[in-house]
Amino acid sequence: MLNLLGAAEIREIAERIGVNPTKKLGQNFVVDANTCRKIVKTADVSESDVALEIGPGLGSLTLALLEVARHVVAVEIDTRLADELPITVERHDVSTDRLTIVNKDALEVTELPVAPTVLVANLPYNVSVPVLLRFLELFPTLNSGVVMVQSEVADRLAAKPGSKNYGSPSVKASWWADVTLAGNVGRSIFWPVPNVDSSLVKFVRHASPGDEALRLTTFRLIDAAFAQRRKMLRGAIADAVGGSSIAIDLIAEAGIDPDCRGETLVLADYLALAHAFARLH
Repeated sequence: MLNLLGAAEIREIAERIGVNPTKKLGQNFVVDANTCRKIVKTADVSESDVALEIGPGLGSLTLALLEVARHVVAVEIDTRLADELPITVERHDVSTDRLTIVNKDALEVTELPVAPTVLVANLPYNVSVPVLLRFLELFPTLNSGVVMVQSEVADRLAAKPGSKNYGSPSVKASWWADVTLAGNVGRSIFWPVPNVDSSLVKFVRHASPGDEALRLTTFRLIDAAFAQRRKMLRGAIADAVGGSSIAIDLIAEAGIDPDCRGETLVLADYLALAHAFARLH
């Protein structure tokens, strides 16, 4: 096993390369080796996996992944961190041949040099949902993963219909994967210590229920329903489908209660609405 990064070494590296963690980039570096290994174990990373890490920072989780995975692809927006990461890896007696670094904003990545099979990341809090959904969409080779996010976000991603946390991220994520909570993480494992709690979210990909055209229609309906979640469904989606009368027809065609609200529906219900929209147009 490797000697993973500890708090003192992480602060030393940050000071040497002039990195002061910023809230803008959501930089809260993990300084606890046991937590890094726990995340990798929870993700069931194996020696055949190509692990994708988003926001590797100073390399704590990267090293834990390199203990197990065949290859690690790390997407890092901060050039200083991207340049330092291979140096840190070499200092811990790991070949950089097994590490590929993509120095880009994760929200601008459209392709990767190696097809990833598992996503393991401490996602920046401010972009965690769009990043996760984007990578599930763009990289179908991602079979599973574990991401560390703000607990409030984790609750939303794994929420079930009717709960206060249930929203568009819950439904959209279910297009690609089964999402579950996988435990909480203490604030003290980060530097700097955040003022919010963090949790692990695990996903396992399943077959998508339709093509891209159907997904776009379904997601448009989801967005409309949750944008006005206090409204009954027929009122919430009216503008998105071309008017109240069309909305009523769609809901009837889909076999859904017209007096329900979007927060009570599962993905299958939104799919039924999207199919009805396609048939009536």
